[in-house]
Formats: sequence, structure tokens, C-alpha cells
Amino acid sequence: MRIKPDIKLDFKDVLLEPKRSILSSRRSVNLERNFIFRHWDKTSISWSGIPIISSNMDGVGTFSMAMVLQEFGMLTAIKKHYTFDDWKFAVINKGLRLNNVIVCIGTNAMWEDNAEDYATAKSVLTEWPEINFICIDVANGYQQNFVDFVKRVRDDFPDKVLIAGNVITAEMTEQLIISGADIVKCGIGPGSVCTTREQTGVGVPQLSGVMECADAAHGLSGHVIADGGCTVPGDVTKAFGAGADFVMLGGMLASHDESETESVNGKYEFYGMSSDRAKEVHGARKDGYTSTEGKRVIIEAKGSVRVTIKNILGGLRSACTMIGARRIKDIPKCTTFVMVNNQQNQIYEKI
Repeated sequence: MRIKPDIKLDFKDVLLEPKRSILSSRRSVNLERNFIFRHWDKTSISWSGIPIISSNMDGVGTFSMAMVLQEFGMLTAIKKHYTFDDWKFAVINKGLRLNNVIVCIGTNAMWEDNAEDYATAKSVLTEWPEINFICIDVANGYQQNFVDFVKRVRDDFPDKVLIAGNVITAEMTEQLIISGADIVKCGIGPGSVCTTREQTGVGVPQLSGVMECADAAHGLSGHVIADGGCTVPGDVTKAFGAGADFVMLGGMLASHDESETESVNGKYEFYGMSSDRAKEVHGARKDGYTSTEGKRVIIEAKGSVRVTIKNILGGLRSACTMIGARRIKDIPKCTTFVMVNNQQNQIYEKI
């Protein structure tokens, strides 16, 4: 047993220090990034867009969400519970842009040779090879069998950009990249409907964790996603300032018209994918060893997600003008974090 004495920080613990800027307008900020990935065939066309991703959760990682986010050049991690026919309908009838979606695989594929989600992913990628991104998403990315599965998926799909997670330490970030991941998804327990930290006592505050993971990944020409913990637009900028290449959002995009769920009295339900509610919807493992590490909440309907996205991007542009970052890629270079005890005057609550 040992204790690390240095304090780890979360988004609420810091602010960005303003700096002189030659940017005269938010319009001058370029939020688009261009990426070439470590394991991807370097002769392939690189991916360009705004590096914000909707989480592969019920109510967020939907085709309806993808249809809006693709208008902004953003990515959607499509939830794994769609069938091949669902994909076919979205591509043919809805005009889904395949370069802006991520195919997701869950934990079952590690244990079952014929796991349904992996079989669906293979069928989708065979039918539409122009889809470039695969995400292997598990709650605990520290298991050796997960590392072995990352290697297997890399062998199965050598021409795809492989995302793997979740982890939140430098050494495991390095391990996953060495094992075949191009992008590591970072975050243990920071999500708005995640209770992992209460249930298990495990986790690292998101800001510090992302900084350490990003430092490790970049040394190996890898990339990281800051997954979870953002509650306001300013947190998105802080995540980029900490070195994240991509930021994944769940709760901030929940409870919109694009959730593909029924609203009740002007409200939507939103739940963690390890919650009792998720187990009711999708079924639970029958081995008797599972733990409930998520919760269900009811949120007021927010209307179209377009309004929320514009607000997030507006906040990101404003932050860039205040710290002198001309491009989103420049945010870490222009970032000085100030540790705080309180972020803002809250004497009046928002109406």
C-alpha cells in the first residue's frame, strides 16, 4: 500500500488564465483538426473535423444524433445495440455520412467468439468499408484479456482507426497503444450517470488523468479521448487544454430531440450503461458477479441538440480568443491552469 501525495485535479478545480491575444474575433478561430493515426495506413486519407464525439450511450449515441453532429463535422460513437438492418436504414434512407461515425464493440466480444455486437460490427464494416473508426468500449480497460482483444481487433482490421478504453493512467495508455490502439479513451468514473467511484472507490480526477494519459500517448504518436466529466462548455476547453485530442460528451448531449426515446411530461430519462435501467433494457449477464455502476436520471427536454452544439462551440471559440489560441490544436500550448477554490459567483441561480 502507498499514497501518492500530489493532489489530482478535476475540471472544477481550475480555470484557464487569460492571455494577450491578436485574435480580433471568434470567427478567426479554427476548430477543425486534421489527424494521421499511429497504426492507420499512412497512405490513407486523414480524418479532418471538429474533434468532439457523442458517447456511445442510449439516448446519445444514436443515428439521429449523428445526423446533426455530421453537419458540424463532429463524430458520433454509435451505440452497439443497433442491428445491421438499423444501420442499413440509416445509411440508405437517412443519409448517414460514414466518415463521421464510429462502430462500437462491447465487453461480450472479449468472452464470446460469436458475440452479437462484434458480428454486427464486422457486417457493417464489410458492407461499408469507408467507415474508418472502431471503438472497443469496456468499463475496465486494465484486464489482460482486454489488451489481448485489442490485439485481435487490430489483426482483424489493420486498415481501421482503433479506439480502446477506458483507462486513466499513463502506463495503461501506453500498453493499449503498443497493443494496437490509435486512440485511447480516458476516464474512470467521471460521467454524470456513472457511479463507479462510489461503488468501487476506483478512479482518478479527470483533468489530471487526461494530462498524464495525453503525455504518455503523444510520446508514442498516439492520441487520447477525454471521456466524461464535462458539464459546461468551459470544461470542453479545459479538456483540450489538458492535452486531449478528442472530447467525448454524454450528459451534455442527453435529453434532446435526437435521443430516440419517448419524452414523458416534457422530460427524458438518461442512464449509465452499467445501471440497473440499462440492464432492464438490454439484459444483464447471468453469472451473478455483476455490479451496478450507473444511475438513472430524469432530465427536462432540451429541444434540438443543434442549439446545444452551437453553444458548446461558441464557448470554445470564446475561450480560444481569451487565451490566444488560433486553432483548437494550439489550446494546450496556450493553456495555463489556475487552481481555484471557487469558480464563479453563485448568489443568483439561473432561472
